[in-house]
Amino acid sequence: MLPDLVSLSLFLRAVDARSLSKAAEQSHLALAAASRRIALLEHCYGVQLLYRSAQGVEPTPAGTSLAFHARQLLQQEEKLRAELSDFAKGIRGHIRLQANTSAITQFLPDDLASFVAEFPDVKVELEESRSNAIAQALREGKTDIGIVLEGTDLQGLQGFDYRSDQLVAVVPRGHALRQRKAHFAELIKHDFVGLDSGAAMMRLLADAAAALGEPLRLRVQVSSFEAVCKLVQAGMGIGILPEGAARDFARVIGLRQIRIADDWARRRMLVVVRSIDGLPLVGRKLVEQLARRTAA
Repeated sequence: MLPDLVSLSLFLRAVDARSLSKAAEQSHLALAAASRRIALLEHCYGVQLLYRSAQGVEPTPAGTSLAFHARQLLQQEEKLRAELSDFAKGIRGHIRLQANTSAITQFLPDDLASFVAEFPDVKVELEESRSNAIAQALREGKTDIGIVLEGTDLQGLQGFDYRSDQLVAVVPRGHALRQRKAHFAELIKHDFVGLDSGAAMMRLLADAAAALGEPLRLRVQVSSFEAVCKLVQAGMGIGILPEGAARDFARVIGLRQIRIADDWARRRMLVVVRSIDGLPLVGRKLVEQLARRTAA
């Protein structure tokens, strides 16, 4: 016999209030009915869940474990209720989308706005993540659609061309590098402000440095494009960013952009799914619309 959500909620209230009578009152139950529900929970699991005394109740070690898992179950139920309420309100589709930072910063806001305008009854849940983590989430069924950078391991997945971006170096206005375009061999002689090691861009830069037989001199690593720009402005080194992100962040604080001339600095992005045929209709429509952006 599985416990019902009302009994689990009652149990958590008793643990939090240290009182079964208060928990019964909060749950709009008679004290006798509340006591029976707790007794049924203890019978269900075959363990004592609460120590009872004149001062109130305290969870046993087993009760503490149940409280932890009960909170997670009730939180999941709240999410389920919220999601299903969207269908009751007329939202007839729900798509889970994960994308890398470069896609979210440069392209996705406009692309998703176009999709939502065409399909106003569809809810798109967007989450930012690293490309490799997105591919794994797709394999595990934790997301429906992913946008990743080329070079990500896509074993067991289907990929479709989405967009491409260009990497640029950002430097303070008075920096010794004056040109508008440069090969990485010229940039490698300087200190860098980099992203954290999990970023696909950092693996790309490390490979490029290794191909030149030069060390990548990372003076500091941060977690966002904006932080890179602020530290470049402070004179900590030069940064490497997607051109679209550099355009938004660097100009505001007075940095210059230098386009990287190497072929690898032009990066492809892919829309990735486990199976295009396994997606609901609205999911296939979103993949089709994102893939059309390649030609645009």
